[in-house]
Amino acid sequence: MKQKNKIIEVYGLWFVDLICIVISFVAATYIRFGNFKDMGDQSIHFLVCLCLMLFGTVYNFFIDWNRNFLRRSIWKEAYRVLQYNAIMILVVTFLMVLVKWADVFSRLVLAYFFVLNFFLCLAVHMAIKKFLYTYYASEQNSVKVMVITESSQIDFTLDRLEKELDIYYQIVALACMDDDLRGKEIRGIPVVAGKEGLIEVATQMALDEAFLSLPDISRKKLEQIIRGFGDMGVNCHYNLELPGMEANRSKVDSFGNYTVITYTRFQSSYKRMMIKRWMDIAGGFMGMLITLICLPFVALAIKLDSSGPVLFSQVRIGRNGRRFKIYKFRSMYMDAEERKKELEAENEMQGLMFKIENDPRITKVGAFLRKTSIDELPQFYNVFKGDMSLVGTRPPTQDEFEKYNQYYRRRISMTPGLTGMWQVSGRSNIEDFDDVVKYDLEYIDNWSLRLDIKILFQTIGVVLFGKGAK
Repeated sequence: MKQKNKIIEVYGLWFVDLICIVISFVAATYIRFGNFKDMGDQSIHFLVCLCLMLFGTVYNFFIDWNRNFLRRSIWKEAYRVLQYNAIMILVVTFLMVLVKWADVFSRLVLAYFFVLNFFLCLAVHMAIKKFLYTYYASEQNSVKVMVITESSQIDFTLDRLEKELDIYYQIVALACMDDDLRGKEIRGIPVVAGKEGLIEVATQMALDEAFLSLPDISRKKLEQIIRGFGDMGVNCHYNLELPGMEANRSKVDSFGNYTVITYTRFQSSYKRMMIKRWMDIAGGFMGMLITLICLPFVALAIKLDSSGPVLFSQVRIGRNGRRFKIYKFRSMYMDAEERKKELEAENEMQGLMFKIENDPRITKVGAFLRKTSIDELPQFYNVFKGDMSLVGTRPPTQDEFEKYNQYYRRRISMTPGLTGMWQVSGRSNIEDFDDVVKYDLEYIDNWSLRLDIKILFQTIGVVLFGKGAK
């Protein structure tokens, strides 16, 4: 998330600032001359605009003037934008004098540009800031944090974190390790755990990261907590260096101005994750178009075969415990959930998943839809929306998730996928839930864009030949 924020602040704002320069310069030229014919030497104007853009690029990447962009007030933002434009005009004017462009270039254009670019840049920056505040305030996009500390440290820790943490962090829970404060609220934040049962409580929460401030805890207990969160796939920040942990899964970082060691099993640059998301958006959009084309024919077949809605929806568990509603073309009779209890004795899967061959709950059309994977086409909407990815782990049902231990829980530390490693490794031929978990964790631990592309191509082959589908 910090990498994501950095990319938005540096690359995103740099691009926006360049657009503002071009718009302001074109507008300033038009205001000065009333058209684009009487400006004189057009090549000089083009070169001046290019110099302004070059300055904007250098100032962004070397001066890093958009640092702490999200934490600046409107007045501080106005001051920084004014400073940026003033220095830009001074530098470009000096350059124009140096190369003798000032003799043939209207100074009024620069004056108009200064005023226009100041107001345009400020307005765009504030609009982006408002959008990002709204974006990060949503349930799906905020980073949910549990703070684990001692009673004497609660106020101090919260004061510091609330002052220093970036806006995309949301403290959702507290745990007090030296006093039983469970059931109480501190500053509107519930205390959900004490010395005992911390990991069990965290396992069932929608949680992304944990922050530990425990100066008096024993090393043994501290290691148990950190390993417990690590097994769940939850990033764990500790505000003092802790020797003895796995170096290849830790990194020195900052969290709310604390120096921490971050322990994580999943390490990847945000640039690659951003490319993965772009792939999901493009693939989700194309998939929705295919779904719309197939919809009339599939809907007619489902309706003629059995009574009930065309689409089936169900709450599933997404990344780090987030709930979302998954969509499929209905392939079962309407009483499928009730009949499931009667068929549990015939379950062919060992563990938490339910799967039987020739499932009597499946309709005739549903059997074809499942064999060809057409029933999963509506999930492209989930992919486009961001609940799912093209490639990922299998999203569990709520019933399954309630039975998870911390080892199973780590398989949802990554966004669930429309397809994944276990689907292309046998699908329904796999008869043990632990094998599903093994494939999912193998995917998480070895994730790369190349692996995603490989699985997508393998999925095409699996779907075409129906390998392992039931």
